[in-house]
Amino acid sequence: MTERKATLHSGLILLMAVSAGIIVANIYYNHPILNEIGLSLNATENEAGKIAVLTQLGYGLGMFFLLPLGDKLNRKTLILFLTGALILALIGFAFATTLLQVYIFSLLIGLCSTPAQIILPMAATMNSANRGKTVGVVFSGILAGILGARVLSGLITGWFGWRSVYFVSAGMVLTIFVLQRIYLPEVAPKFKGNYLKLLKSTLLLIKEYSVLRQAALLGSFTFGIFSSFWTTLTFHLSTAPLNYTPGTIGLFGLIAIGGALVAPYFGKLADKGNSYKSLLTTVGFIIGSVVLLKLFPLSMPVLIISIFFLDIGVQATQVTNFTRIYSLHEHAHSRLNTIYMTTYFIGGAIGTYFGLLSWKIGKWNVSTWQMLLWGAFALTVVIVSEKINARRIKSVDAKEKTAA
Repeated sequence: MTERKATLHSGLILLMAVSAGIIVANIYYNHPILNEIGLSLNATENEAGKIAVLTQLGYGLGMFFLLPLGDKLNRKTLILFLTGALILALIGFAFATTLLQVYIFSLLIGLCSTPAQIILPMAATMNSANRGKTVGVVFSGILAGILGARVLSGLITGWFGWRSVYFVSAGMVLTIFVLQRIYLPEVAPKFKGNYLKLLKSTLLLIKEYSVLRQAALLGSFTFGIFSSFWTTLTFHLSTAPLNYTPGTIGLFGLIAIGGALVAPYFGKLADKGNSYKSLLTTVGFIIGSVVLLKLFPLSMPVLIISIFFLDIGVQATQVTNFTRIYSLHEHAHSRLNTIYMTTYFIGGAIGTYFGLLSWKIGKWNVSTWQMLLWGAFALTVVIVSEKINARRIKSVDAKEKTAA
């Protein structure tokens, strides 16, 4: 009997990882096929790029207004409701015939993809004895969804057209909806106040924890670079002189698997108290990658190397930030996650917007300058945050010595 329970529990954690990955993938399907969607709707590159902006903005709004409900409502019910709504939004996107309809459903897809981040803290509560391992499995599922989305999207579009991507996704989401309905456990809510009090308690965490503010700001800058890069890369690769197909563009997502493999190492550095060293290294990877992209814009070996290290930098920064903020308050992980992920994806939406604006002004050259500017901001946050934290520790030590 004991062995059976352990096997069932392992299967349930795997289901949660797969579910989170399939759901979060919907944020990224549009990246390699923006040009194809734009052409089919007679939209300009700038108009097509706004599809990615709205999807990320919707996800950011969902992070702030819906994610905290994981502490107040039955998580299974909340996950099922939003997953069902996501299916409808995907079908609506697949049938959309005007740019306005595509914009509306892009926003809804982002908003209804929130369960990916509700599942993560839910997994943490299911197995407190092995919380790190459990969260690691689910987070790996999320990373697999992020990395695999571009590959799958590009391939399906090359074979059957971009609308098929969203029909296929709707089918996958429907499958996990059924499995979630059968197997997900009922998790009783912990927060007893009303919704407004829930949001207020979430916002108070910003004021209370400087580390949360620093991590959220850093996350927004690094994800802004990431989103700007993948959006403008689509146009860079699909236009002259490269003229790559959507399927080929999507394959570049396979290179980013390095981030998923290497990023956990930097979380271990943060566990050992080396978060500053970890963040300095990861932001250095990001800036160095963009410098290479600027110097050698048409070199495929350089592009492959840059994607590899850029993704390591962004994903490892996120792992390190998660390690830092989850140590702040044991009973507020969902709300801490709300602040961090909301800022993170709003940064992604802003990065995408400025990436499109830069592309419109000066194509790849101006786009990479814009990414380097964001990289400089990120590096400044790391350095200034370390100085502030060191000053605070020194002040606390001085007070303790005075009191003694």
